[in-house]
Amino acid sequence: MRNRGMQGSAHARFAIDGGKAGERWKSKLGKLGRCVMSDYGNRLSPGKHGRAALRVLAAAFVVVCAGDSALAQPYPSKVVRWISPWPPGGANDIFSRAIAQELTRSFGQQVIVDNRPGAAGTIGSDIVAKAPPDGYTIVLGSSPTHAIAPSLYAGLPYDPLRDFAAVTLVATVPNVLVVHPSVPARSVKELIALARARPGKLNFASAGNGTSQHLSGELFKSMAGVDMVHVPYKGTAPALTDLLAGQIELAFDNMPALLPHIRSGRLRALAVTPIKRSATAPELPTIAEAALPGYDASVWFGAFVRAGTPREVVSKLHGEIVKALATPELKARMASLGAEVAGTGPDEFTEYWRKDIPKWAGVVKAAGVKIN
Repeated sequence: MRNRGMQGSAHARFAIDGGKAGERWKSKLGKLGRCVMSDYGNRLSPGKHGRAALRVLAAAFVVVCAGDSALAQPYPSKVVRWISPWPPGGANDIFSRAIAQELTRSFGQQVIVDNRPGAAGTIGSDIVAKAPPDGYTIVLGSSPTHAIAPSLYAGLPYDPLRDFAAVTLVATVPNVLVVHPSVPARSVKELIALARARPGKLNFASAGNGTSQHLSGELFKSMAGVDMVHVPYKGTAPALTDLLAGQIELAFDNMPALLPHIRSGRLRALAVTPIKRSATAPELPTIAEAALPGYDASVWFGAFVRAGTPREVVSKLHGEIVKALATPELKARMASLGAEVAGTGPDEFTEYWRKDIPKWAGVVKAAGVKIN
């Protein structure tokens, strides 16, 4: 009995004693040691309670392991929030909803699109910049929010390079120069001649200050040497409403939002803004070839999460988005809207995005645009 008591006493001292031996085991046991020694170390004494202490340790080990297992649930284990930082109806919203629908199927979890428009997409983007880095809040960013904004906004609430992790480049989309049918111009050269004959009389709409649509117009003004008035709206949809009603003469906007109206004849397309023609509308010349050599302005869309999101979560998101983009339905949908689907890897997209920032900084500087 004496030996057994001494053995129990030794076990108890070894496991829960508050001295140096206990501290060493507390370190080795991690969560288990901290939990058991904190809760029981001051109450259990050597001797007959030694075996009880070991039983407590064993039970605690089971609880901790179960807790760790629960925390290690595969991503995603709950609803995912997909931020579209623009109003419904524009290219960002169209792409967001199409991708979210496919992800909901593949994840087995709901992916909810949350439109958070304002300040050229920076309000919605800032939500993700401040979200937990766990992959449950995603933004479909674009050149306005992640490449143009840094040089345009004096008080931008986030740093694109510091606060975001790139997931994948979703697509690149040309802007299209369109006019209302009442405008007596059927080519880019005729539009330039009309603008020069009526300085300050033609209005061009955009989805907001600092957007790719706005800067496409500013670059056009600068290179053509014309004076046109910029009218910013809170998104593509309200801008289109006034353009279709003839209250605004022209616009530079994303092809997905404009195509239905071009095809119906309610708007007249004059040219596309990138350096090369669009596969969706190959009959349209580029502004560069039609009148202004060197003109180049297009927009890209890419998925971002908060910086610090685990690499395995970013990889899972990338893989599932790329799979979604490859589905026949989504591929056809994107192509019909003039989008060139990408699906690049996170590292490749990061390099592409970083190179775009100085390019747009030059356009902003040349246009003399700055927003406080």
